[in-house]
Amino acid sequence: MRVFFHRQAGLTLIELTVSLAILSILATGIMPLSRMTHQRVRELELRRNLRVIRNALDEYKRLTDEKQIPSEALSSGYPEDLNVLVTGVQMMGQVPVKKKFLRRIPKDPMSEDGEWGLRAYGDEADSRIWGGEDVYDVYSKSDGQALDGSYYRDW
Repeated sequence: MRVFFHRQAGLTLIELTVSLAILSILATGIMPLSRMTHQRVRELELRRNLRVIRNALDEYKRLTDEKQIPSEALSSGYPEDLNVLVTGVQMMGQVPVKKKFLRRIPKDPMSEDGEWGLRAYGDEADSRIWGGEDVYDVYSKSDGQALDGSYYRDW
C-alpha cells in the first residue's frame, strides 16, 4: 500500500512578512536615489538650455560685429529680445537671406513659470533687473540650490 503526501503550494505568513520587509528596505534606499537622479536630469537640462541660448546670443553678436546684420550706430550688437533669435533677422548682402538662431526658446526647467531672467549689456553682472535695451545674458529665476551647493540663478 502506497501513501502519497500532498504538500500545499504557497507562502507561509513568515515568508510573506520577510519578503515585505526586504522590499520595504530596498524601497527606502531607492526613493532618495530616484529623487536625486530626477534633480540631476533637470540640472543637465538647465545647463544645456543655458548653453543653447548663450551660443545663439553670441552668434548674433558675432554677425552684428562682422556687419552681416544691420544695427544702429550706438547699439550693443545684441538682440532686443529673445524672440528675435526665433523669428530671425535679414542678413545683409547681395542675396537676401533670413537667419534664424533658434527654432524655439527653451524653457527654464527650474523656475515655476519656465521663463528666463534677462540681463542687458549695460546691466551689472549679478543684476536681477533687466535694463530692457537688449539681451546680453539669461539666467534661471529659481532660488533653488543645485546638488553641488551652487544656486541655479548664478549659473
